[in-house]
Amino acid sequence: MHKTKTLQRLALATTLMTTLWGGAAHAVDISFFRFFGDCKTEYGEVTDVSKANGECGIITALTNKFNAENTIGAKVVTQTVDWGAYYDLLTATYSTGNIPDVAVMHASVMPNFSDRDLLTPLSKSMADLGIDTKDFVPAALKNASSGDEVYALPYDLHALLLHVNMDLMKQAGLVNADGSPVLPKSPEELLAQGKQFKEKTGKYYIGSEAQSAEGMMVRVFDTFQWQQGVDVISGDGKTASINTAEGLNAAKLVSSIFSEGLANAALDYPGSEQAFLNGETGILINGTWGVDNYDTQAKSGKVALKDYRVANFPQVYAKPAVWADSHMWVIPKDDSRSEEKTQAALAFLKFLNDNNFQWSRTGHLSVRQSVLNSDEFKALPHRAEFADTANNATALPQIQNQRAVYNAMITDFNAMWLTGTEPQAALEAMQSGVERVLRRNR
Repeated sequence: MHKTKTLQRLALATTLMTTLWGGAAHAVDISFFRFFGDCKTEYGEVTDVSKANGECGIITALTNKFNAENTIGAKVVTQTVDWGAYYDLLTATYSTGNIPDVAVMHASVMPNFSDRDLLTPLSKSMADLGIDTKDFVPAALKNASSGDEVYALPYDLHALLLHVNMDLMKQAGLVNADGSPVLPKSPEELLAQGKQFKEKTGKYYIGSEAQSAEGMMVRVFDTFQWQQGVDVISGDGKTASINTAEGLNAAKLVSSIFSEGLANAALDYPGSEQAFLNGETGILINGTWGVDNYDTQAKSGKVALKDYRVANFPQVYAKPAVWADSHMWVIPKDDSRSEEKTQAALAFLKFLNDNNFQWSRTGHLSVRQSVLNSDEFKALPHRAEFADTANNATALPQIQNQRAVYNAMITDFNAMWLTGTEPQAALEAMQSGVERVLRRNR
């Protein structure tokens, strides 16, 4: 029954997409399928990208600028999709024939599409367009490739960070002489500093999405596993190392954050961001994508957060590591796509690559070495505060069904603070659930 309803929803959604993309004809209209939200009210007419902020604002302004300035008569028609349904809907387009011309894709998901011949190879097209793949940092080019072929334009490296309210940290007595926040270097310090913060401020030490939608704490669990030298998933994608002694250390630490009252278990993703902006949380665990937004809001004077700072995710075990992934742009394979649409889609990719710096303003790390080396990138706010993140970023291996692995972990892991499941029981359930997914890869 559930599967039937899901398919009905997908069919309805793709029908709506057909309607949305079937509007007034342009010389060459190309469909652009993405998440990042819809901010047409604020940025629908903005073509000066420097005036846009945040992921949604910057990609919307970039699209507007391409539509306004390209000389080939191309118009990008954007279809925004909720993050949680994005990959189900993108997959559904292949069966309906309503395949988008350009789409966003995580590096962790690309094998599900490239290994099934669902993406357009881009190596020759990139060379013809003058996109220098040697300018991509090695990890980014690897993420975008399968075998000897490039299937995506890499656009960023994003990772977990600590977003810090320095006014509250000062009140808690957790500030170094150089003005940086005092951060934990061991599990024991993490809990001790959290208790000190709570006692001095009466507020939550940590803010994070804690429900079952985003899985932010699964990313933290993976980080703590890697910091203990454990690969959560083997490189060949066939085995998992979750129910281990190191896994129990990580699960107990995360569970204690909630059981000690150091984090609010009732917050969803928007709630965790709002609590941080309202000055109700000392440290928000969220990704690089939040830096520009939080910095802008802190400077606006309209929110309780005034003294904003960023920090690398702390190393509390033996090795530095932090969860990371990448956003990329792909051209989904469609044998019926006209040559004019293909050329317009490639022109849009070239434009996005030329404007990679603008995307890096969100807080994401650029994948172009020339951008990373530029003075304008180095001058962006807070970048020095999380410079080590680029060196410590760690990702699950690029295997099929990685997203399913992630989803299999979320509910069982979050059950520790949502329903009181013991850490050992949570690990056993996660191990079992992930092994069921990985059997598809054998």
